[in-house]
Amino acid sequence: MKLGVFMAAFGNQSFETVLDYVRDSGLDAVEIGTGNYPGDPHCPVDELLSSSSARTAWLDKVQSRGLEISALSCHGNPLHPDPDFAQRNHEVHRKTVQLAAKLGVKTVIAFSGCPGDSDKSSKPNWVTCPWPPDFLEILNWQWAEKVIPYWSAESKFARDHGVRIAFEMHPGFVVYNTETMLRLRKECGSNLGANLDPSHLFWQGMDPLVAIKELGKAIYHVHAKDCRIDPQNTARTGVLDTKHYGDELRRSWIFRTVGYGHGESFWRDFVSMLRTVGYDGVLSIEHEDSLMSQNEGFQKAVSFLQSILLREKLGTMWWA
Repeated sequence: MKLGVFMAAFGNQSFETVLDYVRDSGLDAVEIGTGNYPGDPHCPVDELLSSSSARTAWLDKVQSRGLEISALSCHGNPLHPDPDFAQRNHEVHRKTVQLAAKLGVKTVIAFSGCPGDSDKSSKPNWVTCPWPPDFLEILNWQWAEKVIPYWSAESKFARDHGVRIAFEMHPGFVVYNTETMLRLRKECGSNLGANLDPSHLFWQGMDPLVAIKELGKAIYHVHAKDCRIDPQNTARTGVLDTKHYGDELRRSWIFRTVGYGHGESFWRDFVSMLRTVGYDGVLSIEHEDSLMSQNEGFQKAVSFLQSILLREKLGTMWWA
């Protein structure tokens, strides 16, 4: 396994400055945003698509520091009912797939998106319960008319470019848990898989270790991010918490850097289960801990994960 970072956390600094910082911190890989929600402060997508010399120079900045690119990330909502918003997100997604192919990066990370409840909608409608029956009607319409047609086409586009798409299972979008991830993969294409982020599973009451078992070879990329559940606030309001992320004292849960939501025992089990199902790729630190600075949250994650990562290749089972 290798350790990396999602560079969106350092979008206020130059590309070269962040790369130096990542290298000096002892990491192996970077995940780079290409637009939509993560933004593209470190990746001039149009310039890189149009110029082979620009691609060579840009890629050399990464590789000359002994780093690799684990994925290009363009999390967005190309299914948004606002056609202009959806088209902009779609164009970024397509360009990201094309750029990944030209750079030799095999994984593009995305959100599945969420449509509205009809063609007349202006905002997404995330269905969270089956009754009254209107909600199941909406959900069936979304999958049949929007989700499956769109992602079937994008699966083919990505396959034609030798790229696979890794979806972050995120509430608010149609793929938010293991079940919906596997459904999308079954309905739309085997080159669609998961960017496994345990933080989004924790607050839904899921066990990331069970998710790893279920997903298996469909895990294409992993985010290292933690989540702390506040038992008192959760007992009072449940986990469907819409208070601002900055309201840490009253929220049912908040994102934490690894080790501050769940202890070392969990994270040891996490990397072990990943290896058990055959994942030996990058753990990409995503720092969204509102109680720590950019530097402190990142460095604590690095120190924590370096001690538990399984780096060496497996040998033969010498004891049996």
